[in-house]
Amino acid sequence: MSKKITPPADEILPAPLAEALSERYLAYALSTIMDRALPDVRDGLKPVHRRLLYAMRQLRLDPDQGFKKSARVVGEVIGRFHPHGDQAIYDALVRLAQDFAVRYPLIDGQGNFGNVDGDNAAAMRYTESRLTEVAQAILEGIDEDTVDFRDTYDGEDREPIVLPGAVPNLLANGATGIAVGMATSIPPHNIGELCDAALHLIKTPNATAKGLMKFVKGPDLPTGGIIVDAPSEMVEAYKTGRGGFRVRARWHREDGARGTYILVVTEVPYQVQKAKLIEKLAELIHAKKLPLLADVRDESAEDIRLVLEPRSGKVDETMLMESLFKLTELENRISLNMNVLENGLVPRVMSLPEVLNAFLDHRQEVLVRRSKYRLGRIEHRLEVLEGYLVVYLNLDKIIKIIREKDEPKPALMKAFKLTEVQADAILNMRLRSLRKLEEMEIRTEHTDLTSEAKSLRGLLKSKDRQWKRIGEEIKHLKERFGVKTELGKRRTTFDKAPDIEFEIEDVLVEKEPITVVCSEKGWIRALKGHMEPGSDLKFREGDKGRFFFHAQTTDKLIGFGTNGRFYMIGCDKLPGGRGHGEPIRLVVDLGNDEDLVQLMVHDPERTLLVAATTGHGFIVLEEDVIASTKGGKRVLNVKTPAEAQVCSRVEGDHVAVIGENRKLLIFSLDQVPQMSKGKGVLLQRYKDGGLQDAKAFSLEDGLSVQDKSGRTHTFDELRDWMGNRANAGRLPPKGFPRTGKL
Repeated sequence: MSKKITPPADEILPAPLAEALSERYLAYALSTIMDRALPDVRDGLKPVHRRLLYAMRQLRLDPDQGFKKSARVVGEVIGRFHPHGDQAIYDALVRLAQDFAVRYPLIDGQGNFGNVDGDNAAAMRYTESRLTEVAQAILEGIDEDTVDFRDTYDGEDREPIVLPGAVPNLLANGATGIAVGMATSIPPHNIGELCDAALHLIKTPNATAKGLMKFVKGPDLPTGGIIVDAPSEMVEAYKTGRGGFRVRARWHREDGARGTYILVVTEVPYQVQKAKLIEKLAELIHAKKLPLLADVRDESAEDIRLVLEPRSGKVDETMLMESLFKLTELENRISLNMNVLENGLVPRVMSLPEVLNAFLDHRQEVLVRRSKYRLGRIEHRLEVLEGYLVVYLNLDKIIKIIREKDEPKPALMKAFKLTEVQADAILNMRLRSLRKLEEMEIRTEHTDLTSEAKSLRGLLKSKDRQWKRIGEEIKHLKERFGVKTELGKRRTTFDKAPDIEFEIEDVLVEKEPITVVCSEKGWIRALKGHMEPGSDLKFREGDKGRFFFHAQTTDKLIGFGTNGRFYMIGCDKLPGGRGHGEPIRLVVDLGNDEDLVQLMVHDPERTLLVAATTGHGFIVLEEDVIASTKGGKRVLNVKTPAEAQVCSRVEGDHVAVIGENRKLLIFSLDQVPQMSKGKGVLLQRYKDGGLQDAKAFSLEDGLSVQDKSGRTHTFDELRDWMGNRANAGRLPPKGFPRTGKL
């Protein structure tokens, strides 16, 4: 068989371009994924961060030690572990020290490390750094054979493949990264909540994302803010490992003199630069896209204080903030894509239970390896101590052998059946160790170590004891960094966003009280302020008032026509109170032969009963009747000569229907279906005439009716008029007003 000859290094070999490119690009892609972009699920760190922390430990930059120049740290990392640019390494160091970028900083920085405005940190020669207690916890036990090491890039040193990671750092501090064909984005969470979830997982290994969310409420961002997503959406995100969270700035109102006020933003969304946010607000004000906002200014010192000044004191604060949330980064979306390296090798999108289980499995492996390492050290020490005890029992004989023998080591091993380790220890003993007191200390140490070794062997044999120990470690971690500590207090809260639908033009309307008046002939107007019903109002000759109610300029009115259509009218679009107003037919497309059945302030939570003169009707949700055009929205189907006759609010448990034949029928409300549009069902049967009125009421409270003079009459005994829908009914009780209106 011919031997394959390796060509010289300078020889050019022909190769297909596609094959050469694919091989090289694949190598680049794998390098990016494994060594740069994706964190390890076990310690939540990328290689550059892991090398930074390990190098700082090697430099003895512990939390209780002094600071060292960041340039010294960066040089150590470049020279020994990470052969990349110094600026990239320094940028990674800076981010780990920024309390507005990471929830639990891993590096304690001294000097200018940047700010939330987006200003850069000072040069590495000016800043100093050391590890924090959180970083120390992540590194704890690294010298006790808890993790595997590998050769560094030049083969002259060793570096850890992963850190012991006593902190669930992946979720606690989050991670972001873009690789080739994949990316990761994990927001920070609260360590105390993660500890509670981990303890729950130890007891219930099959816990679901929904079950864990009883403990992990959601992200806990370094800059605070308010998450306004529904819990069901967050459960789905944690279940699949993909999703996002809407985060809003935290704000409050401060009242000033003469009815003025300002809005103060104290927390901005995560990863939003305050300076750019202010610049964007100023641009929108200049472009007149925020007509309700007069000015914005930054009064921040150590804490954020962003002052928003409205155009006037009558501007609705909620509407103003909703418009800002819609147009600016005062509301920002934080994505969730838990794409991580499983066991440092395989990229995979994990759910919340999978990430926490991976952390717990890693902690179990660390515990086992640490226990084995400790047990090995104890066994070695016990071996030495047993050799020392032999000395005390045979002191004269051992001294004689050492003095007389040219090679005392093999002689000692043969005479007392010692191991090589014991013989070396005896020969290296100092004379001062032969004191009686030293013998007592050795016997005590031997007893203690024997007991500890027994405990460690029991721990290594029992999974239950291992998980109990891990649970104790997690409880201790919670005491150090949990929600009761200054560092661990939850910063991000949860709330529900106001259910307000509006166009940007709507925010131009200032909220003012008005009184809406509409006459029988359809002339409508809006009077300033809330007037009393008995006010002296003038109408056109031959006309009189019909609808009279209070509203706000920001409200919407709904009108129901005899054609079965609903119309939407903005109160700010109503004519003023001077004169008699304007015909409503100029505001909505209502025909000359058509009229209004009802006019009222829109309430999306309300339910309505609509019915036609034929006696047909149904229940409809008011949120389903919203009309987006001037022509209205057809809801109740009516055919000429029939007309829509009733539109009343649904309250209670029964329906009263009265016809033009003065026959009254009462039946249960659940006999009337809820529809979005249509003809409905027959409420009452007639031989002559048609429906005159219908009303939903509570049978317990009785049926209230008004007479011509406006007096109210209530009827409690209604048993004789009870029946089923579509019955004819019977004449109303004695004393029932002849108006026929309920």
